[in-house]
Amino acid sequence: MLRADCKHTAMAAERGGGDNNANDEMGNQLQLQPENEEEEEDDMETEDQDGEDAEKPSIINFDTSLPTSHAYLGSDMEEFHGRTLHDEDSVQNLPVLPHIALILIPGQTLPLQLFRPQEVSMFRNLISQDRTFAVLAHSPDVSGAEIKAEFGTTAEIYAFREEQEYGIETVKIKAVGRQRFRVHEIRTQADGIRQAKVQILPERILPDPLCALQFLPRLHIHTPQTKQSQATPPQDRCSQIYRQVTDKKIHASMTSWPPWVYALYDSKALMSRVKKQLHEWDENLKDESLPTNPTDFSYRVAACLPIDDALRLQLLKIGSAIQRLRCELDIMDRCTSLCCKQCQDTEITSKNEIFSLSLYGPMAAYVNPHGYVHETLTVYKANNLNLIGRPSTLHSWFPG
Repeated sequence: MLRADCKHTAMAAERGGGDNNANDEMGNQLQLQPENEEEEEDDMETEDQDGEDAEKPSIINFDTSLPTSHAYLGSDMEEFHGRTLHDEDSVQNLPVLPHIALILIPGQTLPLQLFRPQEVSMFRNLISQDRTFAVLAHSPDVSGAEIKAEFGTTAEIYAFREEQEYGIETVKIKAVGRQRFRVHEIRTQADGIRQAKVQILPERILPDPLCALQFLPRLHIHTPQTKQSQATPPQDRCSQIYRQVTDKKIHASMTSWPPWVYALYDSKALMSRVKKQLHEWDENLKDESLPTNPTDFSYRVAACLPIDDALRLQLLKIGSAIQRLRCELDIMDRCTSLCCKQCQDTEITSKNEIFSLSLYGPMAAYVNPHGYVHETLTVYKANNLNLIGRPSTLHSWFPG
C-alpha cells in the first residue's frame, strides 16, 4: 500500500513499513483556510459532495510543456549546453547541495531558488567550472532522525540566473540529475561548504539471456517481399516486432526453460509491462513522451512513482535497468492507494485518481518562493486532508 504524507502530496511509503516522521515540515501544504469553523464545515461538506459527483474530464485543455519548463523561475535565464559525465568507478570531489529533502534520480529536473550567501557563492563558482554538484540521498530511520547518506546523484546546472532585490542576492537554477554515486567521505571547508568524496557508480548492461542462441541464421523468419505484401511503415514495425517475439520463442524452445522465464529478464518485455501499468495510473499518458532506452525509462518511472524516500533510495541503489524495472513492476502491482504515512490507515487517494498535467509524468519536483523543493502529485480527488493557509498563485505553473 502506498502511503502519502498529509503534508506531502507526492510522498508515499513502501508496503509493510516506512517511517513515522511527524516532524517533517518540508512537505507541500495545501493552501486554504476558512475564516471560521462554520465556514470550514460548510466548505468541507461541499467539497465532499462535489468530489462524489465529479466526473473525470475526457480532454485536458492544458499545455503540458509548461510544468517541465519551470517558467515561474523566469524566462531570461542563462542556458548552458552539453553535459558533464564522469568516468564510471572514478572518484570525484563535489560540493554538496545543503538543505534538500529529495532523492534525486538521474534524468530528473531539480529547480532551485537560493538565498543564503554561502550557497549563492558556491553556485556562482560552480558556473565557471563544470557546473556539477552532489545531491545526497538522505533517508530517515525508524525514529525519524536523518541518517548519514551513503548514496546520491550528481546534478548538472543547465540554466542559471542571478538577481538582486532589496539588497539580497538570489540565484535561480535548473539542474538535472546525471549519475549515481557512493559517498566515501564528507568534509566541511573553512567557508562552511561541504565537499563530498564520491565514487561514480556504473550502469550494468545485462546481455540478452538468449544471446548465445541468436547467432543461428536458420532461426530467423523471412517474409517474402511482394507487391501485394509491401507494408506501410507502421505495419512494417509491427511485423518486425512480431518476428522478434517469434524468434525469442523459438530460441527459448531450444533451452530447458519456457519462454515466459526469459521474458522476466527481457528489457523490452519489462518496459511493455511497465507501460501497461503506467496507463492504468495515468490514462492520458502518451508513449511518445517516454524514453525508449531501458536505463532512461527505468529512471523516469522511479522519479514519477509516488513512493517515500526509503523506497526510492532502494531503486536508486540498483545498478541494472532490468532489475530496477522488475522492482518497479512489483511496486505498481502491489500498490493501489496512497495513505497518510503518519496515520498509515487513512486513505488520501487511489491510483485511479492520478492524472498528469506534465509531459514528464504525474509527479515532479518544484520549488516555492521560499526556496523549499517539493515533489507534487496531481490527482482528480483527495480525501482526509487538513488544509492550511490561503490559496496562492506564486510560482504556480497554471497560467492566470
